[in-house]
Amino acid sequence: MSKLNFKLEIFEGPLDLLLSLISKHKLNINDIEISILLEQYLDYIQKMKMADLEIASEFLEMAAHLVYIKTVSLLPRHEESKELKKELEGRLLEYKLCKEIANNLNGVYQGTDVFVRKPQQISVDKEYNLVHNKEILLKAYLMNFNKNRPELPKIQNSFSEIVSKRMVPVTSRILFVLKKLYKNDKVAYNEFFSCSDRSEMVATFLALLELIKSRRIVVSDDNKFVYFNNQTDVEEIDENDIDKEYN
Repeated sequence: MSKLNFKLEIFEGPLDLLLSLISKHKLNINDIEISILLEQYLDYIQKMKMADLEIASEFLEMAAHLVYIKTVSLLPRHEESKELKKELEGRLLEYKLCKEIANNLNGVYQGTDVFVRKPQQISVDKEYNLVHNKEILLKAYLMNFNKNRPELPKIQNSFSEIVSKRMVPVTSRILFVLKKLYKNDKVAYNEFFSCSDRSEMVATFLALLELIKSRRIVVSDDNKFVYFNNQTDVEEIDENDIDKEYN
């Protein structure tokens, strides 16, 4: 025996199922025949059970409500069944209206679609028709001309710093060192550099190197003092002789 297969639609709730049954069997929603609707509704519930589908409690509640309406309608006085029937019809009409509105809104909704118009051809007039004052044109030309010209170095400013610096000759600092030692037996090494001019300090350092190289002066072992190499040289040296030697 072949197994029965049922293709069941998915409904959002019991009212949705009832509307589908009313539409399928062409029942009058304003005057529902409860017996026929109940029979079709229970048949659908039975199909769901045979297909091993989980039946929501709201579907079973609606089935019990339909059975109750049919039971009350069988009583001699069935005024209550009329009221229950009208209430059910009102709920179905209201649900049908909401469903129709939702379908209309869904048709209007465009989602994430983007609509743009097609590109339009724009006519371009490449002829320049404006008229400008010649002074404005000259000013624009000069501004653009000066902007593109490479900036030449300012020669006067470039050499002014070099020319303005004082150049101290090494010979003058040799005389300075010898005269300072002539007046004192020994002089502290740092005293020769008590000057703020950089050129003078460099010349003083070179003068000391020259005198040490010629063995005219010597520096103490701790590099703190400078004095003549031989004391006899000091007694024989005259300040005038120093000027004659290095001038």
